[in-house]
Amino acid sequence: MSDPNPYKADDSGNYEWGPGQQAGTPGYGYPQTPPAYQPTLPGGVPVPPQNAPVPAMPMTGGAPVLSLGDISVVGDQIITPAGAMPLKGAVWNAMDMSRTEEKLPTVAIVLAVIFFLFCLLGLLFLLMKEKQTTGFIQVTVTSGGRHHSTMIPATGPDTFHWVMGQLNYARSLSV
Repeated sequence: MSDPNPYKADDSGNYEWGPGQQAGTPGYGYPQTPPAYQPTLPGGVPVPPQNAPVPAMPMTGGAPVLSLGDISVVGDQIITPAGAMPLKGAVWNAMDMSRTEEKLPTVAIVLAVIFFLFCLLGLLFLLMKEKQTTGFIQVTVTSGGRHHSTMIPATGPDTFHWVMGQLNYARSLSV
């Protein structure tokens, strides 16, 4: 306890708290250099870079032959927001996640009550039905070790049949 305080204020009045650091010694916080190791997948395969630049859309075929959501087929390539994939050998899938509900509209109930009082034909208004389709159709494509998925909104009960027609055309182009 009789030792002098090594962290006392110098002549300028600045108090040095804790030991001083030499130049070139890393401080606290995140490392300034990336780690020296390369992360790998279970089979020892190096992990591809996660923030690789997206290649620009090639102008090989001109106008798109087919377009489903944000997936387009141009020439011999599939263009997605994540980059281009080869068309040959592509695997296309679709999943219907839409539903169509049928319900009795409020207008039919009001008209049935009003016209029931006048004549019994008012009950025919209860035969009115309203169909409403909600949901999406998910389209996925896998080619060249890459995978992309898009969601197409279902506007009616026939949307899935339209998407399947486009998908079958894309499958015929991928052979």
